[in-house]
Amino acid sequence: MRTLEFYPATPGVQALRPYAPGKPLSELEREYGIRDAVKLASNENPLGPSQRVLDAMQAQFAGLARYPDGNGFELRTALAQACAVSQDWITLGNGSNDVLELVARAFLSPQTSAVFSAHAFAVYPIVTQAIGARAIVAPAHDGSRGPRFGHDLDAIQAAIDADTRVVFIANPNNPTGTWLDRSALHAFLRQVPDQVIVVIDEAYFEYVNEADYPNALEWLADFPNLLVTRTFSKAYGLASLRVGYGISQPGLADMLNRVRQPFNVNSFAQAAAVAALADTEHLQRSVQLNRQGLQQFSDGLRDLSLDFIPSVGNFIAVDVGRAADIVYEKLLREGVIVRPVANYAMPNYLRISVGLETENHRCLQALGKVLAA
Repeated sequence: MRTLEFYPATPGVQALRPYAPGKPLSELEREYGIRDAVKLASNENPLGPSQRVLDAMQAQFAGLARYPDGNGFELRTALAQACAVSQDWITLGNGSNDVLELVARAFLSPQTSAVFSAHAFAVYPIVTQAIGARAIVAPAHDGSRGPRFGHDLDAIQAAIDADTRVVFIANPNNPTGTWLDRSALHAFLRQVPDQVIVVIDEAYFEYVNEADYPNALEWLADFPNLLVTRTFSKAYGLASLRVGYGISQPGLADMLNRVRQPFNVNSFAQAAAVAALADTEHLQRSVQLNRQGLQQFSDGLRDLSLDFIPSVGNFIAVDVGRAADIVYEKLLREGVIVRPVANYAMPNYLRISVGLETENHRCLQALGKVLAA
């Protein structure tokens, strides 16, 4: 076979380290021969989708040979009603990370920069580097003025340069679970120059139950440079379908839709998302289960004398007091998949997704066994 010694990719792509997803159960079974493992690595909803969603997907098989609605009319109609906006404020994505990539394609170039916090979601540096833009990483809180590892809005503001065109902010943030309150985030938005697009990533919005946690959609009318992204992958339990969305003023949405791939959200995903939006009871069950699971992990980690970052997402980051990769590998042999986050500059931390009560218990037991050994 003839191969090239050098592929003429752009410098940003050549230096790019691709996103590493959580290990799937099938891979663990192949590598270790382990059966009945539990996966708490990818912040998935352990309840999965509701029956209402499954029925909606089943109805789509009759049209399998047809392209999906490229404009996503029914889904955008449902989202417009749920978010109290017009349809032309909505950008559909193949997961919300697709919308993040659209932002980079539409607004970044090798002559511009993007700003985000240390320990922020890994897709921000990936989409920035792939375009060839300059990544400016603002230091996170060290614990003296705000939650350790949390976004420092003053530092992010100070990092904005003359060539900055995008600021990415996760609220709450993955993998830390930290969050920004209403007054601080709104004050930050007022200071950002109009030519800088601010992306507030609310992938875990539905899980948060803090009184001062903001709904950034309420600010869209005042900030034409604001984009809010959300997903159906987490609380709605549709991770495998890859469907998310962005909400912004029509002018910004129009720019994103110009670079959006045709038919980027398939028919099954669109139908499932519409059904999921309508099934508020299933969403409430998912959120309640997550709150109970977070409490279970908090209590269990304290019993193990382990430090952790208080989280408002559907995961918790725990300091295992040593190289977390080693603990991760030992947990795999116990049939428990979690997520080491050394790639987020947190080498002693594991991120553990909230699962069912029995899965959480098994994880805590395995963690205690591994650390004791």
